[in-house]
Amino acid sequence: MLRPFPITLLALSLMSLSTLSADDFAEIQSRAVGGDAKAQLELAIRYRDGKGVAKDDAQAMQWAHKAADAGNADAMDFVGFAYLRGAVIKRNPAIAIAYFKAAADESAQAAFNLGQCYFGAQGTEQDCPKALDWWKKAAERGHGRAAANAAMAYRSGEGIAADAVQARRLAERAAELNDPSGLVLLGEMQFQAGELDAARANWTKAAKLLPTSATGHPAQPSGNASAQEAADLLKLTDYRKRQGEPGKFAFVQMPHIQQGYNNCGSTACAIFARFQGSQIGGWDYKRLCPSPLGTGTDWGHLLDASKKIGQKWKLITFTPDEEGFVKATDMLKSELDAGRPVVVDFKYIGPQFPNGSAGHTLNVCGYIAKENLYILCNPAVATPGLQLITAEDLKNFWRSDHYGELSKGVLSRPAFVIDHR
Repeated sequence: MLRPFPITLLALSLMSLSTLSADDFAEIQSRAVGGDAKAQLELAIRYRDGKGVAKDDAQAMQWAHKAADAGNADAMDFVGFAYLRGAVIKRNPAIAIAYFKAAADESAQAAFNLGQCYFGAQGTEQDCPKALDWWKKAAERGHGRAAANAAMAYRSGEGIAADAVQARRLAERAAELNDPSGLVLLGEMQFQAGELDAARANWTKAAKLLPTSATGHPAQPSGNASAQEAADLLKLTDYRKRQGEPGKFAFVQMPHIQQGYNNCGSTACAIFARFQGSQIGGWDYKRLCPSPLGTGTDWGHLLDASKKIGQKWKLITFTPDEEGFVKATDMLKSELDAGRPVVVDFKYIGPQFPNGSAGHTLNVCGYIAKENLYILCNPAVATPGLQLITAEDLKNFWRSDHYGELSKGVLSRPAFVIDHR
């Protein structure tokens, strides 16, 4: 369950890296050695991304630190993000937020990340109103993702009072800035208002901003995931208005909340709880659990929290082999045909994740049997959070051995279902 919220990396367009050839490297390096902070940051980004030079995280951090020490705000954001993520240097949110604070008045990206820290209690006590203030400042300076995040918080009332007017205004600002998550959100608002042509237009625009495929991949970067979500929403437009056909198709509409840092478990459960009539948010659900805000949540504590709000859930598990997957998907279809979504836990493995793996909790809210697809309601992506996933990807990712004491370290396919007995 320990999957951080998506944080946008420093905007590469600032450096126009796509136009730089390997021949430019010596000239950039010369300027960097001479003390040019902008060149130092360019060099750091090139080492980080392996652009025209072998990827070298240590060199990237060395040059980024030099530029940050010289007062370059975008370099401060670069270093702060490295400490927040913890992939190339030991994670330290307190150091990260200090860099973001130092840079936020000059760097829209740092203002966005500072808002993320306040929203997700990273290196500081949680302060959702302050997070919204920084996101709005970043949006005013042209940061589309900040506008979209603020819009989603206002729409769902997550950490602040719900405000439909503010949500719409900020969604429009995010769409104006061509942010894929903002276009997805604005399209959803239009879809819910019956403005189908406008919704399709915004989703079509978002889907063209970044590469997409027939369905997404659960481990996609956040920007690609938003573009893919838009493509999926276009496919789902007609399905969302259809009655289910048991064994063939089901779709369960769920109220979506966009998560904060390391809060996928509580947010997915809050979505599940809201579906059942509760008004609880992801952060309030987290407060019903003993672990601090901004940290992963044991599934046993999530299950205990459901009892505290008067709901009846139960944990069921399936073996991680082929036979277990058949049984698990039979259960999924049975629950979905009955109009009941299911909470599941994913495990991601790869060098891009700190410590080599990460996890994520989300809901399954539908399936399309003829295409062998399932529909997710994912707290990590833009509202409405709907994504298509192939059965093969679901089989590969729906597994966990670190969802808490209940797992006993054994790999399985865990799920929360409504106990309807």
